[in-house]
Amino acid sequence: MSHARLLLVDDDAEACRLLGEVLEREGYQVARALSVDEALTALDREAGFDALLTDLRMPGASGLDLIRAVRKRDPHALVFVLTAFGDAAAAGEAIRAGAYDFISKPYDLPALRGAIAQALERRRQTPPAPGTPGPAEAARPVLIGHSPAIIEVMKTVARVAPSQATVLITGETGTGKELIARAIHSYSDRAAQRFVAVNCSALAEGVLESELFGHVKGAFTGAAGSRPGLFREADRGSVFLDEIGDISPGMQSRLLRVLQEREITPVGADVPVRVNVRVLAATHQDLDTLVRQGRFREDLFYRLNVVRIALPPLRERLQDLPLLVHHFLRNLASQHGRAPVALDPAAEALLLGYAWPGNIRELQNVLERALVLAAQGVIGPEHLPAELRDRARLAAPPPGESADPLSLAEVEKRHVLAVLRASQGNRERAARVLGISRRTLLRMLQRWGEPTG
Repeated sequence: MSHARLLLVDDDAEACRLLGEVLEREGYQVARALSVDEALTALDREAGFDALLTDLRMPGASGLDLIRAVRKRDPHALVFVLTAFGDAAAAGEAIRAGAYDFISKPYDLPALRGAIAQALERRRQTPPAPGTPGPAEAARPVLIGHSPAIIEVMKTVARVAPSQATVLITGETGTGKELIARAIHSYSDRAAQRFVAVNCSALAEGVLESELFGHVKGAFTGAAGSRPGLFREADRGSVFLDEIGDISPGMQSRLLRVLQEREITPVGADVPVRVNVRVLAATHQDLDTLVRQGRFREDLFYRLNVVRIALPPLRERLQDLPLLVHHFLRNLASQHGRAPVALDPAAEALLLGYAWPGNIRELQNVLERALVLAAQGVIGPEHLPAELRDRARLAAPPPGESADPLSLAEVEKRHVLAVLRASQGNRERAARVLGISRRTLLRMLQRWGEPTG
């Protein structure tokens, strides 16, 4: 049994009481506060709390304000954020403000208890060194969404960004790998320096080598002058190598040397040049398989795969789609000098029922086309590509039901039930496709009066 002391902060008195009782049964000593002011008073009055658990959205000062205040007092304070308003932006902001973890309500109590116990044990075994700096101020997050998968991605981004670790970003084409790389750069201590990106699959080997490492005058036909190359241009910044799985064996060897020695040799030069860059790489290919096939160097793979971030395809995070649609339509309307446009519920149902093989990039293109065609300011099914309308079957109304415009709540219900039908009633599989927990799915079914057995 633990005797650790916890401070629980939540403006919902009943939720605060119930969670406190659960934690007390686990052996924790729990103090409760219903606001940030009460929490700060408790911290002034009583020293020695081992961890703080706080809601994020509260009247007046927020959980983020509390985190920042606590971290100013103690840069090593252990803070958990508990909130029903889970989204990627909040997760990144909370982690960057100094939270140890971000847990969305409704949370799994055993998992929460385990997370607290693990964090306390880890802190006991490896106490922070005196003078260890706290996290930097939050940069603006670039991910949109509130699905568990995206929250985990943003938490990883926020944690790995302050380090100097090389990061490998994997995911299908169009999932936003460059956005993740830019987020890592903007959250890091290199943010004031350059971020340069190159698509390795778009350039021939000789051109790519010159692009990355530069060349000296006369190194090859047409080299009328010297060029520093992207690695030198990004000195003290970050280099993003997209589609790293497509580079040739020769380029793999040269890139390995850069990662090992932190120096480059421009084409035609004899003397290497020291560089200080952080390498972020991405690929849609399965590098593990390429290594087994002998098509990608194992030593380079291990150099790149220090931290791996796997981006889910859009079809596995459809609960984020309404947020993405709103975000893109607002930005696209501004780019095209248009007034804000609305999305007809029937069109939204089609978007939710489509598999999105091109992922977020395809969604953005579809919405831009629809916005341009929707002269009356409302995007309807007729403004969507015919292929999308033909393939979007999941959200179609069952036979005999009205085809009138649907509310967003009804669109959500029909989509969830359609995914459940497509999963042949397997709730675990349906929950994974929807990007929610099985418990959340069961609560939805109970709310709608659907069978849960």
